Amino acid sequence: MCGIAALQLRNPSLHPQMGSLLSSMLCQIVDRGPDSAGLAVYDTPGLVSEGTATLSLLGKDQGLPVTDITAALAALLPSAAAAVKVVGDTTLVSAAVGTGLLVKAVSETLPQATIIGRGEHVAVMKSVGHPMEIAAEHGLEAMSGSQGLSHTRMATESAVTAGGSHPFSVADDLCLVHNGSFSNHATIRRNLVRDGVVFDSDNDTEVGARYIASRLQQGDDLETALTNLGKVFDGFYTLVVTTADSMAVVRDPIACKPAIIAETDDYVAMASEYRALAALPGIETARIFEPEPGKVYTWSL
Repeated sequence: MCGIAALQLRNPSLHPQMGSLLSSMLCQIVDRGPDSAGLAVYDTPGLVSEGTATLSLLGKDQGLPVTDITAALAALLPSAAAAVKVVGDTTLVSAAVGTGLLVKAVSETLPQATIIGRGEHVAVMKSVGHPMEIAAEHGLEAMSGSQGLSHTRMATESAVTAGGSHPFSVADDLCLVHNGSFSNHATIRRNLVRDGVVFDSDNDTEVGARYIASRLQQGDDLETALTNLGKVFDGFYTLVVTTADSMAVVRDPIACKPAIIAETDDYVAMASEYRALAALPGIETARIFEPEPGKVYTWSL
């Protein structure tokens, strides 16, 4: 059992409240996943900026002082204004270059680092412990932004580690969270490995994220990628996928994992249980529905 809470804000006047709204939703799904938690926030000032690649690294201690990491990156990426910041249990590295170049420079500087988020729009943060303590440590309550995604994990198929927490972000601005399990993930992992895909963990959700990234790279749009996922993956699941400007929800054809959606002119919100939606503004008049089995829902900003 895991908990999901996701929020896409259509009304820019709500962007300053993104963190507080997502925090209130997260608070209601803590008991669904007390082992660990993760957050993805989009277009949050101070964490990301358009035109600048940002990598989220797992952990606040990368084995070198921040000043040394910054100096090493500046030497590798002159004129790129490389910057390093520690936020809670996450290290954020930014530079005015493409994501691929920044990944290469970080991998040379910090070969043991685990990249958990990448892109111009998203910052990913995750850790082990009580979800609300993790949110507080990273300052979620005060964050603004256009979209937010949160996940509380009760581990069932791999160890309780920060690396096994969701979201999984394996391509620019792409994030996936998952409630459930994929029964044939090992087979799909082997097929992806044969195609040259490299994995960071033994988690089944990472297989889903790598598969979606692969489909998008081959030309699928997000809806088509998730439709194809449903043809390949077996198991019971509710998935939420976010990109720089989109959010998608899909459940397996039996739909035994809970999900509920609230939609207004101002936002789209999804959660594992209604109680996570109950405090959102305008919920009294929102269109509230349970997503149909096997149907892909997408929304864009």
